[in-house]
Amino acid sequence: MILLANSLTTPAIGTVVWTTIIFSLFFFLLSKFAWKPILNAVKAREEMIKGSLAAAEKAREDMMKLQSDNEAILRKAREEREVILKEARDVRDRLIAEAKDKATEEAEKLVEKARIGIEGEKRKALAEIHDQVATLSVDIASKLLGEQLKKTGEQEKMIENYLKEINLNKN
Repeated sequence: MILLANSLTTPAIGTVVWTTIIFSLFFFLLSKFAWKPILNAVKAREEMIKGSLAAAEKAREDMMKLQSDNEAILRKAREEREVILKEARDVRDRLIAEAKDKATEEAEKLVEKARIGIEGEKRKALAEIHDQVATLSVDIASKLLGEQLKKTGEQEKMIENYLKEINLNKN
């Protein structure tokens, strides 16, 4: 019962009319002066959000493009590095081959020079040996002849034998 006696639960007709008039006036004033700026602000904010989303999407696309460009640049750099390394290996191999060829050629020249030197020394040694053998032979022969000729009758027999041989060789 207390609820029925309370004026808030059962409003008087005058209160309802005045409340409706005040609400209508307040609604009219809000629609005239507040709704347009509020709607414009909401619309501007919505446009700003759409623009921000579009800018974010564009930035994301740009980042994706930059990332793919970076990957392409890295791939190209790797390919160029491989080409440069291959060229460097080829140059190294060529230089090593040239050095080996040059070393082989120099070694062959040195071996040939040494062989020629050895041949010359061999000829000299043989000539010296030949001269020494000839000298020794002449010395031995002269000593032997000297001893044989000292014997009295042997010298005349040898001269006669030599003369016979010379006469036989002439005929």
